[in-house]
Amino acid sequence: MDAQVKTRVIDADAHVIETERTWDYLAPDEAKYRPVISQPPGDNPAEGGWMIDGILGPAFLRRFTDDEIKKMSTIAGRDMATPKAAREMSDIPLRLRHMDELGIDVQVLFPTMWLTSLTENPAAEVALARSYNSWLIDICKQAPDRLRWVCIPPTLVMDEAIAEIRRAKQNGAVGVFVRAYEGDRLMSDPHFYPMYEEAERLDMAMTVHIANGSQENTVFHMRAPGPVSVKGFTITRLPAVVGCMVLLMSDIPKTFPKLRWGFIESAAQWVPWVHNEFARRVHSTGKKMPADFLGDANIHLTCQSDDDLAYILKYAGPKSLLIGTDYGHTDPSAQIDVIDLLRARTDIDETTKQQILYDNPKRLYGL
Repeated sequence: MDAQVKTRVIDADAHVIETERTWDYLAPDEAKYRPVISQPPGDNPAEGGWMIDGILGPAFLRRFTDDEIKKMSTIAGRDMATPKAAREMSDIPLRLRHMDELGIDVQVLFPTMWLTSLTENPAAEVALARSYNSWLIDICKQAPDRLRWVCIPPTLVMDEAIAEIRRAKQNGAVGVFVRAYEGDRLMSDPHFYPMYEEAERLDMAMTVHIANGSQENTVFHMRAPGPVSVKGFTITRLPAVVGCMVLLMSDIPKTFPKLRWGFIESAAQWVPWVHNEFARRVHSTGKKMPADFLGDANIHLTCQSDDDLAYILKYAGPKSLLIGTDYGHTDPSAQIDVIDLLRARTDIDETTKQQILYDNPKRLYGL
């Protein structure tokens, strides 16, 4: 491959920041579920949140100013600066211009609030999921070739979840948002099998974003002593690793052999660890470890700019890795110039870069 020819780029993990406009699609009889921003009592924005159905949920509130994000970027040593109107999707042309500046052809959009559980009320979950999905439909219609998205399934009501997946597929969605933990269930629970069956039928990816759908688990970690950054690691990142191991050890890859899986924003340094843990369990049954243990299960995952890719690729295989900017966020995964950083690396060849930047996300999302 000619190193001077730039590969097309699919940003495998970009975000929208929900605002009051997100809930304008609620039906009149659902207005009681409309989230309301609760400002923090002090100066710590992390103590604020969305009041949903009369309860202050453990949902992320990321309403920073542009100047605040530029300051965070300087402190962290990572560029996280995005225009407010672009990350909140109130100015789609601005978002597209910024994508052009970053060298991104397509962004796959993920939610922000659903990184934790919003509600345990089935009716409220259905209403909020429908409103969010309708918001994304209207957003992506403005640039259908460049903005694709993953839908929110209200998993407390499986019939409604399937209906939303079908509606989303008809309106440009390329994946279904899932969390490793959903209430008191793991993602391997047969409760979710109808959703997996429908996603496989529609050729949509299941995207396991770092998140935690268990309110009890989230609140437990939030109450524990220690810095917020550590709590974020235990609340959202570790469940994704657990989810991958659970998926590998389950019958899901054989039951749904065409269903593609993406583990999003969890970095990739844990792949050799999971490989060895999985291998020990496979060998203990007298079976042979698959040569491509992720590929055989249709598993893809995002890496980060500081991952040891040459080492990881020995275990992950060439068709599994993707990369995303985490556009719109300010957490440890966010780095909007990650595309240029990957292109500048010398520890992987140009073919591998093309696979990470385009070929693999194209396969995962069925683009």
